[in-house]
Amino acid sequence: MMNNSRSIIHRKYFGECALIFNTVIWGGTFVVVKNSLTDISPMLFVGIRFLIASLLLLPFALKELQKLERKSFIMGILVGILLFLGFSTQTVALNYTTATKSGFITGSLVMFTPLLQLIIDKRKPSFGAVFGSLLVLLGLVFLSVKDTSVLNLFNELGSNFNFGDVLTLLSAIFFAMQIVFLDKASRRVNFKALTFLQLSVTSALAFLLSVLLSGAGIEPMRASFTASLLGGLAYTAVLATFVTMTVQTRFQKEVSPTKAGIIYSFEPLFSALFAFFALGEGFTLFSFIGCFLIFSGLLSSELLEKAGSKSKAEMQVQDL
Repeated sequence: MMNNSRSIIHRKYFGECALIFNTVIWGGTFVVVKNSLTDISPMLFVGIRFLIASLLLLPFALKELQKLERKSFIMGILVGILLFLGFSTQTVALNYTTATKSGFITGSLVMFTPLLQLIIDKRKPSFGAVFGSLLVLLGLVFLSVKDTSVLNLFNELGSNFNFGDVLTLLSAIFFAMQIVFLDKASRRVNFKALTFLQLSVTSALAFLLSVLLSGAGIEPMRASFTASLLGGLAYTAVLATFVTMTVQTRFQKEVSPTKAGIIYSFEPLFSALFAFFALGEGFTLFSFIGCFLIFSGLLSSELLEKAGSKSKAEMQVQDL
């Protein structure tokens, strides 16, 4: 019994570390994608990125795909659609809104995840997870402030909430839904097959949307395969998609959806660090406060969850 409990704890912490590793890689895509999009249209970039990742995974997933039942296949397609919706709305939104507002609004997925977990999964998030989410959201507010006053950010978000902001808010909801449904699907579907379905569905829909947007004159398809673009595709397709999606699908089942949402909210922090070293963007006092609040949110969530588990265990012993 003791060994089984230790094994569960080890899997949980290993899963959390794996998701943190993913978040670091995703944070690096900020600089890479920004440079790449000067040579290619956004949806076409997404389509090629996920196509390369799908082809890389296919040899490893082919055997498992042949064993998939109809229900498992449908679950994989659903999670893939949600992933596509998150990426597509976020990417298109960047044409209409600022990076600061996009980062803050996307970070709100940490608040949507517990709510959607309650609605969809009928699983009530712990107090620690909710409290940690609130601290992380507050940290994201401070991390997004470029001026000397928090009020400037709130005024900007309140008085200039445009089409891009609405799309970014939708992307946060889609990403939160993907986290919750992935948690359910990863417990029933082989992680290799599930990862391939997500990647291939996202790629196919991105190519389709690219054609539709180009035909409508909204986003003309363009691509100039420079060294910068090829490097960007290599980083995003191999590391930020193939590797991270495989890791996410394999290990997220060891972590609660709410905790996963908190870990993923570290992405703006790592993006800021990459931007600091690669682009020379500095940190303000509010940036440091934001970092402190984000780390406090994750830590408090962990400590309160442990305290809650210990209290439940003690109550069970007393009942015996």
